[in-house]
Amino acid sequence: MKSILMSIIVLTLGNTFAIADEGTQKKDLSLTIYNQNMALIRDVRGINLKSGLNTLKFTDVAASINATSVHFKSLTAPSKLSILEQNYEYDLVNSDKLLFRYIDSKIKVITKDDNVYEGALSSYDSNQLVLVKDKGAVFMINRENIRNIEFPELPQGLITKPTLVWLLSNQKSGSHDIELNYLTSNMNWHSDYVANISENDTKISLNGWVTIVNNSGTVYENANIKLIAGDINKVRPSMVMDNIFGARAKAVRSAPQFKEKSFFEYHMYTMQRKSTLNNNQTKQIELFSAPEVMAKKVYTYKGANYSWYYYDNWTNQKCNKKVNVNIEFKNSKENGLGIPLPKGKIRVYKEDSDKSMQFIGEDAIDHTPKDETLD
Repeated sequence: MKSILMSIIVLTLGNTFAIADEGTQKKDLSLTIYNQNMALIRDVRGINLKSGLNTLKFTDVAASINATSVHFKSLTAPSKLSILEQNYEYDLVNSDKLLFRYIDSKIKVITKDDNVYEGALSSYDSNQLVLVKDKGAVFMINRENIRNIEFPELPQGLITKPTLVWLLSNQKSGSHDIELNYLTSNMNWHSDYVANISENDTKISLNGWVTIVNNSGTVYENANIKLIAGDINKVRPSMVMDNIFGARAKAVRSAPQFKEKSFFEYHMYTMQRKSTLNNNQTKQIELFSAPEVMAKKVYTYKGANYSWYYYDNWTNQKCNKKVNVNIEFKNSKENGLGIPLPKGKIRVYKEDSDKSMQFIGEDAIDHTPKDETLD
């Protein structure tokens, strides 16, 4: 079926005792993003509620919301506001749902050659629409030739975006600050590191970047952002750069964009300013810059490999002719670093004789606490 561009002209909105989310005032938005493809959303809004029954709709929620995780309360008068029903509506409107609702009702069809047809929709299928004029004339319109379909209004019960709907019982009329918390998937973050090795291979400059990916299905505008790194007390020793990776060095230059602190058995990175995350966006923010970290080159030779055959008691010796070259550094304050490193990917560069930067490899690290050696 060809896709159809629909111009929906809304003439009336038929809410009886509903309060649409257009009447809410956004007061605070906070995101806590975990590196397991999930995030906790905290949304505080101001609304006006009357005494008795109210319906409330929030339409700008994540399409990837975990509906069972939703927690809603009044910060103004929590004991006066109770939730009778909570619904997550995600049966989104499409062309066939609209057409079905407008059987025997008037619509306007505009074709690609600018012909305009108006009449009652008699029937439709994947190939054509059938319109009946007031005087009985019948038009059969090929759907491939349709540019626009105009409907007088959006029928009740159809929604254009994922929507949370509450039925509330309120004992305090007037203004309420409402707090909404929920979990969503398809939000993630990870760290990316750029290491530049000095000419004599005794130092590296290390820059850490946070990469945030938002594929959750909505925009988070002017939000407070916190990042949670995993349980660094239980991480295994991490291998960094199988083919690449002392005295007091320059200390890490703390980036003002994030403040790090321990939280339970995790590490939390709080962004020191607000930011907007658009849907389907990848955003990079500097985490830290360590201009001079002492390092050393380490050569490793693993020797010969043996194969054993038990019954005939023979061995097969394979000579290993490769020597691994690693760059090793300690994640300590004395060494020019000394901060917890979230798991991520390190890309390593070095200048050649022409002073051109060359990429020499990359690998992943796990969560790495301070004072641990990476090699």
